[in-house]
Amino acid sequence: MTRPLLAPAARPAASGAVGRAWAQARRIERACLVLAAVLAASGLFHLAVLAVDGGPWEGPVSWRKPATFGLSFGLTLAAVARVSAPLRLGVRLRTVLLGVLAADSLVEVGGITLQAWRRVSSHVDMETPFDSAVSMTLAVGGAVLVGVLSALAVPALRGRADAPPDMRLALRAGFASLLVGLVSGAVMIARGVVLVRAGHQQEAYHAVGFLKPVHGVALHGVLVLPALARLLAAAGWDTARRTRAVAAASAGYGVLLAAALGLSLLG
Repeated sequence: MTRPLLAPAARPAASGAVGRAWAQARRIERACLVLAAVLAASGLFHLAVLAVDGGPWEGPVSWRKPATFGLSFGLTLAAVARVSAPLRLGVRLRTVLLGVLAADSLVEVGGITLQAWRRVSSHVDMETPFDSAVSMTLAVGGAVLVGVLSALAVPALRGRADAPPDMRLALRAGFASLLVGLVSGAVMIARGVVLVRAGHQQEAYHAVGFLKPVHGVALHGVLVLPALARLLAAAGWDTARRTRAVAAASAGYGVLLAAALGLSLLG
């Protein structure tokens, strides 16, 4: 008798949300996720450098800057790459916007990291021609970030997304929070530039970060709120219940932003 043929072993499917997200992502989204991981790893590395080398946490010259900027840009790039998928944008336009965002994120973190290793300030440092060039590159890069992320925010704020109501609300609130973060960052850089041009270079170093609390909190609403919507969907909550929960979380995040703004202005 012939023995029955054994069925070939099934290939292990990608397990978990990370595997599913990777399998469903477009090429540009995968590139953004890879770069986001590199930037976040750089941030963690510089936290280790800070722990070993020491030095101040605050101030214009600190290992904190490449650490926090690497982590922040990594998380933001990964979040925007993922949440941009349901937005009603042309494929080519989304690819261009994400590509520019990825390149700009690399330039920003790279410039900040370079200056940290040179032990000089990365922002509003006009003391030498090279430092001026780095500072201006970072400032232009910040303007590019505002333009790209604003273009992505428009369909989110208008509710133009192929997603259930709770996710549309999370995208709207998340991108609104992100815009607050971008505006606060632009205001800090503008204040520093004004002080430098008035001849107050040292004062500019310390004054440029006066909105850091609200800036840091606002940038990550686009990560936190859509992630909450996904978690509630994975937990099996129905649409109405998820929408109420996301609405409450969005309101709470708004209160947190207001508190961070108050802390920034009173600090």
